Amino acid sequence: MDNLALLYKEWRAAITCLLPTKVLLLTSSVYFSPDFFLSIVPRSYPVAVMAETLDWINANFFDYHGWWNTLETGLHAALYDPEKNISTSFGLGAWLREGMPAKKVVLGMPLYGRTFELKESDEHGVGSPAVNVGPGKGGRGIMVYGAIVRFNEENNATVVHDEERVAVYSYAGQSWLGYDDEWSVRKKVEYGMKLGLGGYFFWALGFDYNWTLSQTAWSAWEY
Repeated sequence: MDNLALLYKEWRAAITCLLPTKVLLLTSSVYFSPDFFLSIVPRSYPVAVMAETLDWINANFFDYHGWWNTLETGLHAALYDPEKNISTSFGLGAWLREGMPAKKVVLGMPLYGRTFELKESDEHGVGSPAVNVGPGKGGRGIMVYGAIVRFNEENNATVVHDEERVAVYSYAGQSWLGYDDEWSVRKKVEYGMKLGLGGYFFWALGFDYNWTLSQTAWSAWEY
């Protein structure tokens, strides 16, 4: 990732040259953790350079589970995971340990869920056997929050608030949906505030349902 570090430095130098005529911000959208795999090759972000040159990072704390592994259900944006190092708390902790200032980390949350087709309708917990992606557009088991609300209502789905993981899932028949709702969004925003993070963002605002989650986050963040 040496070239990425050089790029950040060159961008910051270019922005500095424009002062005081123009004041620009330099940000970067990043994975949930500073250490990750790309095409099975381990990679690490140049955190020290990023902390020095960027105004903040938009960390994508979601897409931990999905269509690439349909053998079992998984919560794609859980705050905690008691079994694996794939969670928002783990990734955020890694960024902070590597030296990224908390005030430069923006907490990313999804306004969509990831769905699975259960192997057996009576086995419907986290990590239950699955055979395919579930309902949603595009054939990849993605359902925006507005569609999740309607699905739950129309199918009389059972909604579960997972206190241990701080995430939500629902199921009806063989359909299983993992997502965030008002309860988990508030918990995450409060968690970010306690750590002194720079803020939060959603992907993407148009996926909300009557601005429900957007307003929940706004009211939970103490400005």
